[in-house]
Amino acid sequence: MSFLRTVLNDSRIIHPPGFYIIGFETFPYISIYIIFLAFVYVVTLVFNILLIYIIARDHNLHTPKFMAVVSLAVIDVFLSTSIIPSMIKTFLFKDNFVPFNLCLLQMYMYSTAISLESYGLAVLAYDRLIAICFPLRQNLFNTLPIMSCIVGLTWVYNLGRVTYSTAIMTRLSFCNSVRVFSYFCDYAPVFRLACNDYTLQWSVASTSSMVNLMCPFTFIVLSYGSILVTVFRMKSVSSRMKALATCIEHLILVAVFYIPIFSIFLIGLYLRLIDPDQRVLSLSLASCIPPCINPIVYSWKTKEIKTRALALVYRMKTGP
Repeated sequence: MSFLRTVLNDSRIIHPPGFYIIGFETFPYISIYIIFLAFVYVVTLVFNILLIYIIARDHNLHTPKFMAVVSLAVIDVFLSTSIIPSMIKTFLFKDNFVPFNLCLLQMYMYSTAISLESYGLAVLAYDRLIAICFPLRQNLFNTLPIMSCIVGLTWVYNLGRVTYSTAIMTRLSFCNSVRVFSYFCDYAPVFRLACNDYTLQWSVASTSSMVNLMCPFTFIVLSYGSILVTVFRMKSVSSRMKALATCIEHLILVAVFYIPIFSIFLIGLYLRLIDPDQRVLSLSLASCIPPCINPIVYSWKTKEIKTRALALVYRMKTGP
C-alpha cells in the first residue's frame, strides 16, 4: 500500500490513503440489519423534516420550547446522515474502504451530532424546569431570544470542540494496520491504530465523552429533581398530573438516548462481557434509533404538533 507522507515538527507523519471498516465480522444477518437501518433512516428524515416544517409554518409554535424541538430535529437528521448512508455503502454494497479525509469528516460529523443530541435534551430540560418551577418568570428566563442564545452556544461549543479533537488526529502516523473494527470511522478505534503516541487523542476522547454526556445528564437529573419537588408542593392532584404530563415526551427521549449508551459502556467497562460484534451492534442501534423515535414521540405526545400534523394530512387528502 502506498502511503501519503507529511512533515510535522520535523517528524515524519504517515497518512494512509484510507481505512477499511470491518465491523460485524461474525454477524450472520448483516444485510437484513442494514436494510432495517435504511428504513429507519427514511423514517427519521420524513418525520424530522415534517416536524421542522410544521413548526416553521405555524407562528403559534414559534416559542422557546419548539425552538429547542426544531434544534433537536436538525441534530437528529445530522446524526443519522453521518452514519447510516455510510453503513449501507459499507455493509450492504460491500464497499468498506473510506478515504482518509472522508474518514475524518465522518468522525467530525458523528462526534458533533452525538454531543449536540445530549445537549439538546438538556436544553429541553431547561425549558421544562422554567415552565414548571418558575412559571411567573418565563418571560425573564425563557424567552425566544434567550433560547436562541442557549441553542446557538451549544452548537458553537460543540462545533469548536470537535474541530480541535478531529484536527489533532492528523498528528498521528498510521504505518501498520488500517482496519477499523467499528461500524464507521469511529474516533477511538481509529486512533488506536496509530504507531506513534496517541496519549493526547485518548485524553481528549475520554474527557470529552465524560463531560459531554455526564454534564447534560446531570443537569437533566437535577432539573427533574427540582420539578418533582415543585410538583409535590402543589395542592391540587389535577395540577400535579397536568404538570407531569408535559414532561412525558421529554423523559421518553432521555431514556431512549441515555439508557443504551450508559448500559453498553458500564457493562463493557466493569463486567467486560460484551462480545465485540454485539458491542458494535448495540452502539449502532443506540446511535440510529433515537433520531427516529424523537420526532414520532413529539408528534404524538405533544398536542400542538399532533393537531397540526393531522390537519396537514387531512389537507393533503382533500386537496386538489
